[in-house]
Amino acid sequence: MLDGNNIEHMLQVTVRELSKMARRRRGGERAFHYLPFCFAGSRIVLWSQLYRGRPLMLGTDMGQLQQELKTADPHFYLNVPMLLERIQRGASQRIQERGGVVAALFERAVLAHAAEQQHTASTSDRLLLALARIALFPRIRHMIGQSLEFLICGSAPLREDTQRWFQMLGIPVYQVYGLTETTAIATIDDTERVRVGRVGHAIEGCELRLGEDGELLCRGPNVFRGYWNRPEASAAVLEGGWFHTGDRVELDEHGSVKLIGRVKDVLVLESGHNVPPELIEQRLTGALSGVEQAVVVGHGRPYVAAIVTGAIPDADLQRMSEVVNADLPHYMRIRKLFRAPEPFTAENGLLTANQKLKRDAIERRYEHAIEQMYQ
Repeated sequence: MLDGNNIEHMLQVTVRELSKMARRRRGGERAFHYLPFCFAGSRIVLWSQLYRGRPLMLGTDMGQLQQELKTADPHFYLNVPMLLERIQRGASQRIQERGGVVAALFERAVLAHAAEQQHTASTSDRLLLALARIALFPRIRHMIGQSLEFLICGSAPLREDTQRWFQMLGIPVYQVYGLTETTAIATIDDTERVRVGRVGHAIEGCELRLGEDGELLCRGPNVFRGYWNRPEASAAVLEGGWFHTGDRVELDEHGSVKLIGRVKDVLVLESGHNVPPELIEQRLTGALSGVEQAVVVGHGRPYVAAIVTGAIPDADLQRMSEVVNADLPHYMRIRKLFRAPEPFTAENGLLTANQKLKRDAIERRYEHAIEQMYQ
């Protein structure tokens, strides 16, 4: 149950934050939206644009998303990580296929940008980046979105290399975190100090603290009143005014939040070791360019295994596990991999409408393959 006070507070917050993000513009920002409006975040985007007197264009067909984005030519839009990762893969692949000087410059620029972020850039790195920012990056930005100025990402952790990739091109990605129970968001990136891999700090008026097992608790005017006609469920998550999010996080001394995973999604191996699957899944999708999705399994099992999707040659599966396992503790290392014959989608019942993994459904669909990995 969200009331008028929740909505009014959130609109005041988002209007201020959107104004900061769009500070380079004097006119109205065109927003594009493709996610279903059953999500609180979608409704807040709509209401915020209406409140500000700014246009919002709606995508109605995920199969035509690329064309609709081109037609809308937005200044920003709300994303789930999967879409940004697809954009990164698609643009990188087009550059590689082009080959020649452009592909070579892009490859060197990516390495130079990584060195710059680690404060180890040489003079040649800085010169190469300067050249890429003049001659190459504007062309890639134009390919992604001619008028695109910034992106907002939520619903799940965004891979660090993906956030840095957009940052390299000059398109900042601001991460947010929240649930329906927090009226869409509880944290948001500081536009002046974006920390890659983290989802920002508490929004104005919201307090954060850690509970048992690193669970994030929050309270404030954005927190809901409870579940409709479910007093026991409401009491279970609202204790002393603190909402128990069910998400495990790291909270540093500056109040910056890093998502680790769901408290209930932690895999407990036969050995008793706790394994957060999202950490390994992010590594899997970043290990090779062909990997699109990954889900880690192993609860009650002797070791960790994984199911992946994408155009991955058989020869690369073993190499991928070696890359992922390189600096993981022994109990978190992947022992077996299975390549699924089709991607996880909302249409085949393996993703939610906002592109989150339906873990139970995936494990049921590939029950035989999982058993094979543990024989």
